Amino acid sequence: MSIVLDSPAALTGAVGSSATGDWFSIDQDRVQAFADATEDWQWIHLDAERAASGPFGATIAHGYLTLSLLPRLTRGLLSVEGTAMVVNYGLDKVRFLQPVVVGSRVRAVTEVASAESSAQGYRVGLRTTVEIEGAAKPALVAETIGLFVPQV
Repeated sequence: MSIVLDSPAALTGAVGSSATGDWFSIDQDRVQAFADATEDWQWIHLDAERAASGPFGATIAHGYLTLSLLPRLTRGLLSVEGTAMVVNYGLDKVRFLQPVVVGSRVRAVTEVASAESSAQGYRVGLRTTVEIEGAAKPALVAETIGLFVPQV
């Protein structure tokens, strides 16, 4: 279920609301593409044979790959009518709690942690947990800030 608001001003009343996204598979092709884009070619991400006998028993996604998927994983979880655009304002905190083994499915659980009016719009703090299907611990927890700019 997603959070649907009728205006940016309604964000202040949405603090404490949360929504959960759909499961999304992390495959080796995506991990390889990320490695090529970032030039991070560590064997734990790419060498299936060596990784099978490594600390995780298989190749794992880069932590930053999982973090970079937040826009995809949270798509549609917070919908605010009357918003011209949402700008990435930054991150307050990120913790990588458990690696994502290639072939796993992940999903986002997002909570509106804060919302305040500013000269440009509404600064909204989101606490997003990326869960791994079947795992007790999440892959990561991120506290992000988005600037919701109202339509004029």
